[in-house]
Amino acid sequence: MAVKLLSRLRAGWAQLAPGEFAIGAARCPFCGPSLFVRLNHTESGLRCVRCAASSVHLSIGLAVAQTLPDLSERDVCELSAAGPYVAHLRRRARSAAFSEYHPEVAPGTTWQGVRCEDVQALTWPDAGFDLVTHTEVFEHVPDDERGFAELRRVLRPGGRMLFTVPLSDAEHTVERARLVGGKIEHLLPPEYHVDPFKGDAPVLVFRDYGRDIVQRLQQAGFDEVRIMRPAFALDWAPLRHVVSARAV
Repeated sequence: MAVKLLSRLRAGWAQLAPGEFAIGAARCPFCGPSLFVRLNHTESGLRCVRCAASSVHLSIGLAVAQTLPDLSERDVCELSAAGPYVAHLRRRARSAAFSEYHPEVAPGTTWQGVRCEDVQALTWPDAGFDLVTHTEVFEHVPDDERGFAELRRVLRPGGRMLFTVPLSDAEHTVERARLVGGKIEHLLPPEYHVDPFKGDAPVLVFRDYGRDIVQRLQQAGFDEVRIMRPAFALDWAPLRHVVSARAV
């Protein structure tokens, strides 16, 4: 525990921008009453002191708590397998399925102790979940239409999907790259994010989502689609918008 705390302190010190520092008390959706620090104005600069939840973790956790406050009768699917949000689902949900994506591992099999799934071809059966969540995934999915349709398939009618993606205020989504005949065709200069599950390996961004993500979800079989910003006691916390949709 002491080693982990020391590691967190060192990582925090490296991000600290003195003029942007803030600290305040609020309720964490995962660990209860806690302190939150803002080391800088970026999303990665916000942390819960107790469980180390980041801005993205807090955004999805708060959105789930405000949308479905009782998970004890819910079967949940989350497209990641580590972190405070995953630990929260393990404790609170009736059942919880987790996965990561690895292109060299067949969907539905295990790699390094974690189930691997391709959101474009999920191996879970139809209508098995009440809630599906994911964070920072779909900008990396080559065929997002197919991916959204797959998540609709594994949701029960009336089930909810809540997720985050980098979301701009532009009217239309900008396609940065596409997969043609198994090869990537770049439409704009390549942009990458890192994936800690793969040792911080770079992952290509296929698109920058705009407000038309609502229409994309409606076409995939969802209704009641909205873009929400979760309520939080600290107004200086840089939280993400969360997309909410109901399976028809």
